[in-house]
Amino acid sequence: MSTPDENPVPGLRALVRAEWSAFRSGRGRPAALLVAALAVIALAVLPALSTHSSCSEGPVEVPCPTDPRDPGGRPVADLFFFAHRPLTGDGSLTARLTSMTGTITYPPPDHDEIVAGVVPWAKTGIIIKDGLGQGSSYAALLMTGAHGVRMQHDYTHDTAGRPGGVSPQSPRWLRLTRAGDTITGEESADGTSWTPVGTARLAGLPDTVEIGLFATSPGDLTLAPVGLGGSIGQVRFTQAVGSFDNVTTAGGVAAGPWRADTVGELGHTDWEKFHRAPGLVEQGGTLTVTGSGDIGPIGTEGGRTSKDTLVGLFVAVIILIVTAARYAVSRTSAGAAPGGRQLAARALVLGGAVFATGLAAIAVAVPLGTKLLRDGGITVVSAGLPAELRVVVGTALLLALVAVLALALGALLRRAWLAVTLLLAGFVLPYLLVVVPLLPDAVAGWLLRLTPAAGFAVLQTLTAYPQVTMHYAPYAGYFPLPWWAGLAVTCAFTAPALGFALRRAPQRPDATPVDWR
Repeated sequence: MSTPDENPVPGLRALVRAEWSAFRSGRGRPAALLVAALAVIALAVLPALSTHSSCSEGPVEVPCPTDPRDPGGRPVADLFFFAHRPLTGDGSLTARLTSMTGTITYPPPDHDEIVAGVVPWAKTGIIIKDGLGQGSSYAALLMTGAHGVRMQHDYTHDTAGRPGGVSPQSPRWLRLTRAGDTITGEESADGTSWTPVGTARLAGLPDTVEIGLFATSPGDLTLAPVGLGGSIGQVRFTQAVGSFDNVTTAGGVAAGPWRADTVGELGHTDWEKFHRAPGLVEQGGTLTVTGSGDIGPIGTEGGRTSKDTLVGLFVAVIILIVTAARYAVSRTSAGAAPGGRQLAARALVLGGAVFATGLAAIAVAVPLGTKLLRDGGITVVSAGLPAELRVVVGTALLLALVAVLALALGALLRRAWLAVTLLLAGFVLPYLLVVVPLLPDAVAGWLLRLTPAAGFAVLQTLTAYPQVTMHYAPYAGYFPLPWWAGLAVTCAFTAPALGFALRRAPQRPDATPVDWR
């Protein structure tokens, strides 16, 4: 007749309850989580309270310029010179572009001269736009500095036409046709045989819009070396000039002279004041338009994101790593090393406690820090509610994963200080090195692909657009992996580490005291 086990192994649920009770009553652990949460909130609030932005015109303080918003509410760039006429109902504009030239001010290496040239995404062409207001809907067929003909509309949409350049010997014919809300772009080499480039549907386009010629040119981006091979972007003023002839209209385009306007404010730089101002010159059937700025999905004034309200994460992560590693090597109430089932219970308790605490802290820090920054005159770029919620939940999950990883390493190495050192070197240090920035972009990118720090990609809310010249680097808020892939990399470190720790741990606690320091 069998006898019951004198020391039955408790179920995992009972172990979790017991570990949760021990975790709550344990010295320092609840306090550490509270301090970590307060650090996240305090370092979102205090810098925002001390930040104030204002601009002056003489003795008068005025609000600083901000990026316009497109119909969807996103900050965009919308700054260019526009020679235009009203178009009522359906109609079309055809023009032959014979040259595209420009100016780049003080490029490297010596920054001591102004040179002729166009930057890759300088643009000149024809455009239909819902009025002269910045951020309004549009469709444009254009020539670029280095990417051939493109059809672009409503800031984010870009369709490629024929590659190559333009010259008097090889002109480009461009045509935009409106039929209701639908805009069709076509190009031709001879003005006879036309090739479709793209079609755009501009929902809600009013009956009367503006149609005409335009020119714009974003800044010349170069990279200045810093640190240990890192670099930061520097931008210089540029200008584009497009020359058109054979300009004809059909349908509801108003007759009369072309109106010359700027969308946004141009003409303030010394180059524009003393050399070539933005504008329109009509001579002998040729219309020459000159402009600067940009039309695209990324604003020129810049701004902060929700990531900038979470600088306290670094403090919180260090606190959590130390707390979790010490928790891994703490003995049971009987003075024994934790067995495998107890270690699993600790991972569940720790992960759940960190996730809940982090979620509460981040849910307070992000909206509160964002509001205080905006109250201080700082532009904060919103990615929309779904993306902001993803940042909050994803960052809390990242904190929980790192805490469990520290617990697993502490149990594997049986030295809390060694686990802390490894995680600081493998998680915190890589992120610090790339956001400062100190390392070359290629090295920084691989660090954020191959280390647990890849999980910081959950902070990304910015989108990299191929039709916009930017320094798409981590220090500027652009990560090499999408948010879900970054979290997957962190999981790929945490899951095996915890699995090895559970396999190495005794299946039942050993009552023999062990030196786990």
